[in-house]
Amino acid sequence: MSAETVELGIDTFGDVARHPDGTQATDAQTIRYVVEQAVRADEAGLSFFGVGEHHRPEFAVSSPEIVLAAAAGRTSRIHLGTAVTVLSSDDPVRVYERFATLDAVSSGRAEVILGRGSFIESFPLFGFDLSDYELLFDEKLDLFRQLLDENPVTWSGKTRAPLNDADVYPKTEGGLKAWVGVGGSPESVVRTARHGFGLMLAIIGGPAERFRPFVDLYHRSLDSFGRDRLPTGVHSPGHIADTDDEAREQAYPGIAENYTTIGRERGWPAYNRLRFQHDLGPEGSLYVGSPETVARKIADTVRTLGADRFDMKIGTGGLPQDQALRSIELYGTHVLPMVRDILAS
Repeated sequence: MSAETVELGIDTFGDVARHPDGTQATDAQTIRYVVEQAVRADEAGLSFFGVGEHHRPEFAVSSPEIVLAAAAGRTSRIHLGTAVTVLSSDDPVRVYERFATLDAVSSGRAEVILGRGSFIESFPLFGFDLSDYELLFDEKLDLFRQLLDENPVTWSGKTRAPLNDADVYPKTEGGLKAWVGVGGSPESVVRTARHGFGLMLAIIGGPAERFRPFVDLYHRSLDSFGRDRLPTGVHSPGHIADTDDEAREQAYPGIAENYTTIGRERGWPAYNRLRFQHDLGPEGSLYVGSPETVARKIADTVRTLGADRFDMKIGTGGLPQDQALRSIELYGTHVLPMVRDILAS
């Protein structure tokens, strides 16, 4: 990582948007908004635009590759990918085919971030047993790694039919960039290194420095497997406005609603202003504020972890589109150069 090469990206889960009067947009409107956000991110000079896959009412996007293909036709430079693709409940061959196709229509700008996801709705929806949670991801990640070589594959396992010298199409023109999204278990970090994927750390709670041991483990594991250095990245939620107060007032309602809903399912206490204030500080994982405030916190995180890319997850809990677009614009035109200046100093 260097000040000149560090990348900033945007992630969105397609949180169902709100109108300025507080009413909800439709799923269809939200998906169209996501495409517009990708266009703004491209115009603002950001490096990556990622769309998450979900299958629950808070999020409008269940098929991110289609949304990304629409964005590819309206952008020219920005890389387009997922955040994440839930590989465990999908088929690796079909995932490869879809992303190789996205790579073609985007002229080589496709990336895929693979993961198990933070929700489980896709498992019963597509007929998978949660008791196979670990096995599904292990086997499918192994198969996907082989598919990336774009040679005939012979593979067998317990979670899908075997392949015998199977060739998969379309072929890409320059290979497909692939990462694994990791929430912070040592086993996941080692597995990512063993298979030769980039490491994307999903930091949605606690200080960035808590994840430094995972980065060190990743580098040691790459060395032990005889692999060259691969990129590391960070995914964390945030929002930017012209002032700290404006950003916080815009972001808080959606963050509080989202974290409370998810927390209710997982036995967490209700989210409140006190918790929000904590998460805004150095011990928390929210990147919310003015460009200066957010740039300083991102630079600290990048420096602490030696990260090559920082992806800010926007729109948590849903935002009016004008606020989301302004956040993206400030992120690219103001925060990005500030981060590079701070890192260079």
